Amino acid sequence: MHHLSTPPSRERLLVIGNGMAGIRLVEEVLERAPDRFDITILGAEPRPAYNRILLSPVLAGERVADDILIHEPGWYARHGVTLHTGVTVQALQPEARRVVATDGRAFTYDRLVLATGSDPVVPPLPGVRLPGVVRFRDVEDVTSMLAQAGAGRRAVVIGGGLLGLEAAYGLVRRGMAVTVLHLMPHLMERQLDAEAAGLLRGALEARGIAILTGAATQEITGTDHVTGVRLVDGQTLPADLVVLAIGVRPRVELPRAAGLEIARGIVVDDALCTSRPGIYALGECAEHRGICHGLVAPLYEMARALATHLAGEAGHYVPSPTATRLKVTGIDLFSAGDFAGGPGSEDIVLRDPRMGHYARLVVRDDRLVGAVLCGDTTDAGFFFDLIQSGRDIDPIRDTLIFGPALCAAA
Repeated sequence: MHHLSTPPSRERLLVIGNGMAGIRLVEEVLERAPDRFDITILGAEPRPAYNRILLSPVLAGERVADDILIHEPGWYARHGVTLHTGVTVQALQPEARRVVATDGRAFTYDRLVLATGSDPVVPPLPGVRLPGVVRFRDVEDVTSMLAQAGAGRRAVVIGGGLLGLEAAYGLVRRGMAVTVLHLMPHLMERQLDAEAAGLLRGALEARGIAILTGAATQEITGTDHVTGVRLVDGQTLPADLVVLAIGVRPRVELPRAAGLEIARGIVVDDALCTSRPGIYALGECAEHRGICHGLVAPLYEMARALATHLAGEAGHYVPSPTATRLKVTGIDLFSAGDFAGGPGSEDIVLRDPRMGHYARLVVRDDRLVGAVLCGDTTDAGFFFDLIQSGRDIDPIRDTLIFGPALCAAA
């Protein structure tokens, strides 16, 4: 007698969040275990996943929104993935293994992945809710900025980090007069030392962007629309558009209400498991070993580790050094690793003020631990590989600052 074997039933994998972390996880799962899961994705935005990194070129007019979709809409069905766009989840119910959307629909799961990302920080300033005050986070924000951009109009960008400077550049390209307000003494203080930030400031000012550092905002003025920004020192800057770019905060309201362990983000272990069995988190909403990551490289590493774990193998997320590049045409900037210095650190510095080139390498225990390059980033990959590998640089120390060509000859 022959018995027909029934194929094992697939597990239901539900992913909340169709951003860059969520879609990369799905890609990695499909690659490692294509027949193991029935995959459903819930995305709050009205469109499929797109490359958020490329919002800056869209704002600057170098790309259009349709160019930055990660997959065209038909990709999901072809790969057996059910995608629901425009769906906002209002409750997680871990005991019942289901989630409930704001429209009343319920979605059940065997395994749940939270990839909900983060929200821009909105400071508690008078006037911050006025029309004409926008965040810089998604396609809708870019659309809103473009609707108010144009020659002769004035924009104030609050925040001189990576995102704020990219917004400022995009708006200048659209013909606006732009001022950047930054609370700290120099731009991009998390990625750059003061000297590199000074070179960057000069390059941005040469492109028509006004920059005020050490600038504390007191209020955003206007009645039915923004008209300006008043600083603590009494100075008022007229503005038709104000862009908030002062940082992000992980989205944790749903998992907190459901009883998951939350610190700044959703606390996960090395397998990206939360404090509740069967629930995982990755991307900007997750906190791993006390750190919430915002750059795309660690998000992709998390997706790879979690997909490996979901496929039944030993998957562990181990953070590696991250690198930052500024996406402003004509300004080459690179920062990686630890450039804060400290005990036992040594600096190797190359300056060429006339050419606008600056390089600073931070060495500790004969290992390269950090690098900041401005003006010429040709050797960025070489230095980043040395930081990641932890290779002994003592044999090439004399020529290290000059890059791989001379190091190979040494």
